[in-house]
This record gives sequence, structure tokens and C-alpha cells, in this order.
Amino acid sequence: MPTAPLMIQNGRIVPYAECRLHGFSGAVKYGCGVFEGLRAYWNESQRQLWVFRLDEHLARLAFGIRVLRLEGAPPLEAIGRGVLEMLRANQLRETCHVRVIVHLDGDDELSARGPVGWMAGAVPRGSSRFVETGMHVKVTSWARIADAALPARVKATGNYLNNRAAELEAKRDGYDGALLLTAEGKLSEASGACLMLVREGKLVTPSITSDILESITRATLIELARDAGIEVVERAVDRSELWAAEEVLACGSGWEVVPIVSVDRLSVGDGRPGPVTRALQEAYFATVRGERPERRAWLTPVWPERT
Repeated sequence: MPTAPLMIQNGRIVPYAECRLHGFSGAVKYGCGVFEGLRAYWNESQRQLWVFRLDEHLARLAFGIRVLRLEGAPPLEAIGRGVLEMLRANQLRETCHVRVIVHLDGDDELSARGPVGWMAGAVPRGSSRFVETGMHVKVTSWARIADAALPARVKATGNYLNNRAAELEAKRDGYDGALLLTAEGKLSEASGACLMLVREGKLVTPSITSDILESITRATLIELARDAGIEVVERAVDRSELWAAEEVLACGSGWEVVPIVSVDRLSVGDGRPGPVTRALQEAYFATVRGERPERRAWLTPVWPERT
């Protein structure tokens, strides 16, 4: 899917083709950067484009900047304004995936902390077919990166080589996606999304000490589940629980809420998306599209007035 024609780079709206990095920048040489993938949802009846949990994404971006010790990044408020400016410049009135990257620029040694650049763009993109059909996945032979090796809870660009290796293996073997275990053999996450299981009616999810990204979508679903009276348990999860569960689902800004219907060619439950997953999908999509006034604080409007 093509990126919208205008991006924002270092505070300036530029054509997509002109949003460039030098080949010797720290982002290219060392994979040194942090990023956010967030969604903006178009509500036709309201004639509004809602950015979902922009403040929370910016806060996580700031955490990554701090952990990677990048110095001279712009204030969060400037990045947030830039995201909205970029969406307006593209006249976007459709659901899209927004990507924000803060990266090490310049041409310096490995331990450089600056200069720092940033950019943001949007890819018009609706939900994948897997939201309806569910995914067939495998447990990859690649272990999830450990916090003692790289900061797994930081959305760092270099970390995603781990996800990429897992996903390439899975697709080569005929699956839709991959699940990763920790070095200790506990369930961690999918290749780009967090995981949840339904066991005896409870929603069980690997804890934040399971080398997962601290997902904003995961946190959202936990709140929505509790709103619906579903008990949520955060703990270490064994691999074999994937087949003992009534339902398994993956969640993330890009993936949204996706049923997992089989793991390693063994069905999860009856092999179809289950009722808890469907209820969470319904609650999630109503929330992100601005149809739940009680959760309107999670939404930032792109268009100041109805147009």
C-alpha cells in the first residue's frame, strides 16, 4: 500500500520522494531509532478522522528516546502537532496507519547521541482480512530478544530484525504469521503484536516481564475487557497453553484485533474466531471510531470542524 504523498520531516512538510536519510546516518548504519505505529480512523457519519491514543504513543516514543539516549529530539508536542499537520496536508479522510520515526542522524561513531532527526507519514489502510478469518501461525525457532540483550519493551527499529526473522520463517513454512517464545521457553508475543488467550472465560496475557513490547493496544483491550466484566490475568504463559485455550488472539495498532485459529497446524478451540474475541473486536472498533463517548478522551480529532 503506498504511503500518502506528503510526509513531515524535521517539522517541514515534504513530498514522499524527498523524505530522505543519508546512507551513513546512525539510523542506517546501526539501526538506531525508535518509532511508533498508530492508527487514525475515519468515521463517515461524524465526518471526522480520529487519531487513537496519540498522547500514549508519544509518551512511549519519549521513553524509547530516553532509553536509546538520543539527545536533541524535538518536544513531544511538536511531533504530535506534526502528525496532525501531515494528515491535514494529505487531506486524508480514510482510515490509515501513521508511522513516526525518531532516529540517530549524522555520520559519527557508534556511541553518538545526536544529531537526531524525525519524520512521520501515513499509509491509507483498512483492516486486514485476518480480522475476520483469523490467522494460522507457528511457534518460530527464533527466540524473542531478551531485555538483558536489547530493550524489548522499547519500540526500537533494530529490535524488529527479530520479528522479521520470525515472520520470514513462518511465511516460508506456509503460515500467516509467527509466535515467539522467550529464552526461558515462555510465550512472549507475535511477530509484531501482543497475545491474549481465553482460558475458562478469563483473558490471560503474557506479563510485561515476558520480553514483550508494552503495547498500547494490549492495554486498551485489558481496559475494555474489564469494562465488560471479563477477568484479566497477566502472568507467564506456557507454550502448551496455546492449545489448551478456548481462544487466542493477537493485538496491535497495525494488526488491530486478530483471532488466532491454529498454532503449528493444531486448532485453537474449534478452529474459528470465538465469542470473547468477537466481543473485544466490537468494543475496540466502536471505541477507535469515536462511537463510545465515554472513551472520547482516547481520541484526537484531525479536523477541527465537521467538513
